[in-house]
Amino acid sequence: MLSTEFERVSLPLADAFTISRGTQEVAENVVVRVTDDEGRTGVGGAAPSGHYGETPETVEAVLPELLEVVESVGDPHAIERIERELRTVVEDNPAARAAVDVALHDLAAKRLDVPLYRQWGLDPDRAPKTSFTIGLDTTERMREKTREAVDDGYDVLKVKLGTDRDEEIVAAVREEAPDARIRVDANEAWTPREAVRMTERLDAYDVEFVEQPVPATDPDGLKFVYERSALPIAADESCVTLPDVPAVADRTDIVNLKLMKTGGLAEARRMIHAARAHGLEVMLGCMIESNASIAAACHLAPLLDYADLDGALLLDDDEYAGVPIEGSEIRLADVDRPGTGARRT
Repeated sequence: MLSTEFERVSLPLADAFTISRGTQEVAENVVVRVTDDEGRTGVGGAAPSGHYGETPETVEAVLPELLEVVESVGDPHAIERIERELRTVVEDNPAARAAVDVALHDLAAKRLDVPLYRQWGLDPDRAPKTSFTIGLDTTERMREKTREAVDDGYDVLKVKLGTDRDEEIVAAVREEAPDARIRVDANEAWTPREAVRMTERLDAYDVEFVEQPVPATDPDGLKFVYERSALPIAADESCVTLPDVPAVADRTDIVNLKLMKTGGLAEARRMIHAARAHGLEVMLGCMIESNASIAAACHLAPLLDYADLDGALLLDDDEYAGVPIEGSEIRLADVDRPGTGARRT
């Protein structure tokens, strides 16, 4: 027998976070809890994005029906069955389904008394480092953010672009972080020809790859860039669901998955395997999220080439602790409790 509950939480950011589409100062998450009859509780979180058609209100609207399915099935280990039935209730709403999926995975691993990565049989030493994101701001402020990030031990940086001074920004970041791995994210801001020109310029700054250079609505433009780019290309907004993986396989080097796009851990693992089958590298990213969901994402890290799991690091305060992250290093082997490692602080 399972009982369920959820609550909406407002999480102020440590610093206003700007990308090419706008600025965010508070992250609205919805936390789900699923409890068994022995008092063990699994925790999951939803971080809805309006860009993908979800809001905190839509999450709160559909969760009662989703959690009714969980209580009806009553077995946290029956994740595949529950996932299938959730899709009959709401086909879309992936962030809401992700919160339920993560809570079930957390509870199932707790009932087995193992961390989630051990339940899956993964090697924690294979977890890549996570990037830390430098949001858009004045060039001088981005320089300062870079200096602060380096001082905090982050040696993998993701730099948001999509301005008329993108090369200037990258030059400033590289100057402040000469030894860091740097990757950039345009969030759909460039035209295909602009993107090709930018890859040529950014190659001089030892940029690792360029994420989502053109709008997702322009798949031909993405292919144009991929075929001419001086740098590897990663697809984020162009790769949302499982069928998108083969659709972008001939126009990107890397797919960036997110639990809030995939609808949870189970589908994320399917998409990782699909990407491998198509010869693609894989990154797992995030929204600005509490450790109620970021902790779970960290357990997928051994399956990845790249990680961008800094969502909770951007918060001013988080009610949940998660997988230890020291600088850019995801310390998965240091998880000292069963489940995902998410717990109230």
